[in-house]
Formats: sequence, C-alpha cells, structure tokens
Amino acid sequence: MTDTDRRVSGTIHVRGEGGPGDGAWAVLLPPGRYDAERLVHHDTLELTGVDAAGPAAPAGPRPGDPVAVLTEGPLRLVALGRVARPTAERREDPDDPQSDPASGSLVVAYTRRAFDEPVEAEGLTLDGPVTALPAGAYRELAERLGPPQARRPWLVSLDLPIEAETPAEAVRVFWSYVRDLGPQELPAFVSPSGDELAMQAFVLGAEANQDPEEDD
Repeated sequence: MTDTDRRVSGTIHVRGEGGPGDGAWAVLLPPGRYDAERLVHHDTLELTGVDAAGPAAPAGPRPGDPVAVLTEGPLRLVALGRVARPTAERREDPDDPQSDPASGSLVVAYTRRAFDEPVEAEGLTLDGPVTALPAGAYRELAERLGPPQARRPWLVSLDLPIEAETPAEAVRVFWSYVRDLGPQELPAFVSPSGDELAMQAFVLGAEANQDPEEDD
C-alpha cells in the first residue's frame, strides 16, 4: 500500500509498494496556457498531442480518474479535476464506436481551481505532459490547497464610451471591443454585492490601478 510523508521542507516523498498507476494523473499545462485558463473561466481543460508517461502509460488516463493540473517555472499546482470524455471523441478504429479512444487527446473537467493563488509543488517529478501519480501523492497535492473559500455574490461591470448613431449600433461596437481587446486590455470592475465602494479594477486577471494620479 502506498503512503506519503509530509517533510518539514514541504516536498512530496512517496514510498511503499504502490506507485504510478493508482489512477491519478499530473497534467502539465503547455507554455502560455496558464494565462488563458486564468483569464477566462472554462469548465474543462482540453489538450491535444499529449501522451501519458510512466509505468502506467500504456493504460492512459480513463474517465473519472483524478487529475492534478500544474504549471512550470516553478512547478505549481493550479487546479484539480477528473478525466472526462471529449464531446467529439476520436476512436482508434473510426468504424468501431466501442474501440478505445485515440491517444494524444485529453479532457479534464475542473473540480477545483487555484489559478489566482497557485500552490508550490516542489519535490514532484514529472516525466512529460501527462504523468501517472500514486494516489497518495495526489491526495497530498490536493491537501495543499486547503478548504475552498465560501462563494459569495459579486457585481462585475465593464463600461466603455461608445460613439454610434443608434443604441443597437453602440451595443454591436461594444461587443466588438470586448471580442478584440478582451481581458488583456479591458479593465473589468468588481465589487462585493452591496458594497460598491470596495470596487476594484482588474486587468490580466489581477488588480490594476486605474487612477493615473496615484501613480505619480
């Protein structure tokens, strides 16, 4: 049976008879994907061109398997999830719908997100973009996130001055700006419901000061 020891340094140390192949997986986000997942809410993470590594690699991830999603530089845990079936799943034999899914495609349904406050995952060694994990190592990674914060209502707004001949045209121009500029350039204003005086501006997923006088 596999167990884990929590060291004083916080590193993950795996020992025992168990090992990779207990049904848990570590998924490494490709370069640049972390920002995309952090800026826009997604229910699932879909990756293509990935292959599982480690002794359990021939079996590969199966629907329902727990997943730890990580990013490099340094290695950090950013989300938890479970393997899900793609909406348009490719099969090894296109003529046989019961054949195994084709390799190189992975969909993870998020169950917990920590993109705003990633957790260090030092001591964990990955063999590739998808690595089999002992169940104990996955549990210890999940424990590092701590309990989830309570959900609460927020008011989010995006105000843009638009010149147009009609209200309908103004709305169309507004959505064009939102589509073209997106969260990389447009400030969104958020405040707890009922406390508008606590409003904060966010750009690129982080709080951004919109008062130029305060920068002087």
